[in-house]
Amino acid sequence: MIGNGLQGTLLGLRGDQEGFSTLSLSIVMSAYFLGFLFSSRYTPELIRRVGHVRVFAALGSMISAVLILYPVLVEPWAWTIGRVLIGFCFCGVYITAESWLNDAASNETRGKALSLYMIVQMAGIVCAQFILSRGDVSGYALFIIPSVLVSLAFAPILLSIRPMPAFETTKPMTIRQVIKTSPLACFGMFMLGGVFAAQFGMSAVYGNRVGLTVGQITFFVSAIYIAALILQYPIGWLSDRMDRRRLIIWVSLIGGLGSLIAFLLPGYFVLIVISGALVGGTSNPLYALLIAYMNDYLAKEDMAAASGGLLFINGLGAIMGPLIVGWMMDAIGANGFWLFTAALMMGVGIYGLYRSVRRSRLDWEGETVPYAPVSAASTQIVAEVAQEYYIDAEEEIVADATDQPA
Repeated sequence: MIGNGLQGTLLGLRGDQEGFSTLSLSIVMSAYFLGFLFSSRYTPELIRRVGHVRVFAALGSMISAVLILYPVLVEPWAWTIGRVLIGFCFCGVYITAESWLNDAASNETRGKALSLYMIVQMAGIVCAQFILSRGDVSGYALFIIPSVLVSLAFAPILLSIRPMPAFETTKPMTIRQVIKTSPLACFGMFMLGGVFAAQFGMSAVYGNRVGLTVGQITFFVSAIYIAALILQYPIGWLSDRMDRRRLIIWVSLIGGLGSLIAFLLPGYFVLIVISGALVGGTSNPLYALLIAYMNDYLAKEDMAAASGGLLFINGLGAIMGPLIVGWMMDAIGANGFWLFTAALMMGVGIYGLYRSVRRSRLDWEGETVPYAPVSAASTQIVAEVAQEYYIDAEEEIVADATDQPA
């Protein structure tokens, strides 16, 4: 995750320094999510054919090689190809690690393992920003460091004496079935894909365009992910105690207003950081909140299958996100970044209000399923694991309550 967090921000800074146009950079950033989307479909078959260890090592080696080649081939077309490959490989690495982690965990430890996995993901991205602030964007060292870190990540897998687990994934529902089940969850997932892509790919480009230093840019990007980690659990706690659709509306509108602060009052670094924290702190929990909202309308046996459809919709939004925000930054200036995220976040809230008059709300005290914190950087594997764990936990609580004497 440190390697991934470094290459995401670093390419935006270096590309801007090399004179890449905003359109070129947006294409480069979109390419990562295109590779991610393809990998979510094809990596499971690779694991079934050759096993976890070989897939992890092969994909990790490819990541390490591409990271080294970035400063050698400083061309938009070369970086675009590299980003497709890295997106494919990182998604494959996530699937490998998440499925192995799931197999190694027991029912008693699965919740703790899931939480620790999320913390490690966010911490890796934040640590990457610290490393970036201490290096020279125009040199080679910052490309070599993530390459070395990714190579070192092979060791625990390659030296593990644990037997490789059997690999299975649930066949996802069709997109039409998923949309019919919850139009709000699908619309929100598509919009969030654009928000996440802007945060992960274009935030560094925005910072460079408004004249922030490398240190300020890395602090800004760190604020996005730190807020996401801190607010995940409070919003999840609220999700299990109030009408979930109403919470989706409020969280979306708060994120949209956070973006408008930086858009309407440009040039203030403190406000940029606050806006970044508000958008990051609302959009990431909103991702898990939408999955939980979708599950409220599904039978338990369909929840894992629906997660695949939702992640696919999110991936489509992520591919489109950088292209649109890049166009907006060209059309109205760097602050098009904030207008874009504001429109998407507030769009989710407004559509939620519309759905409120189209569909009656559920009784959240008796008809909703538990909220499962899921990171937006995860794959279908961890989404399925999270849902299965929280469903099992709910059933155990109900069983314990039933066994109590009157």
